[in-house]
Amino acid sequence: MDWLTSLAPVIAPVCGMGGVVAGAWFSYRQVKRRGDADERVASVQAVTSAQASEGQTYVEAMKTVTAGFSSLLDQQRGMLDQQKVVLEQERAVHAQTIERVTVLEAGQLELQREVRHMQEEQRKDRRWKAAALDYIRVLIDNLRSLGRTAPEPPDEIAEDIVPPSD
Repeated sequence: MDWLTSLAPVIAPVCGMGGVVAGAWFSYRQVKRRGDADERVASVQAVTSAQASEGQTYVEAMKTVTAGFSSLLDQQRGMLDQQKVVLEQERAVHAQTIERVTVLEAGQLELQREVRHMQEEQRKDRRWKAAALDYIRVLIDNLRSLGRTAPEPPDEIAEDIVPPSD
């Protein structure tokens, strides 16, 4: 064991150096593990952050699409409501038009009846006038045959009473 003592001055620095190397290796290993763990945590955080960002983007896109469809539906409902109002107005105008047409048709029928009545009265008046003129001519001829002169006819009927030329 003496030899061991003589090696003590060499062994002590070698052991110290081995301890320093082992300590440095353990320190390196600990730092590397901590760095790897931090790197894994950072990559997991980056992936999680990317997924969260992608998820948030998807949610925002769905909100935008939903809002767009809701807006479109609201616009279509508004247009349908406007079309209903316009349709009701058109129906009211149509009903008024039908009522006016009915009144006009009734008026037209009444006018046709009146025209027919007036035409019939004109026919009667023409027949009466023709008969009256014939009667007046006969009376004038009878007065002349008795030697009397007929009175002058009024201006209104003077042209009609001219005796027919034989």
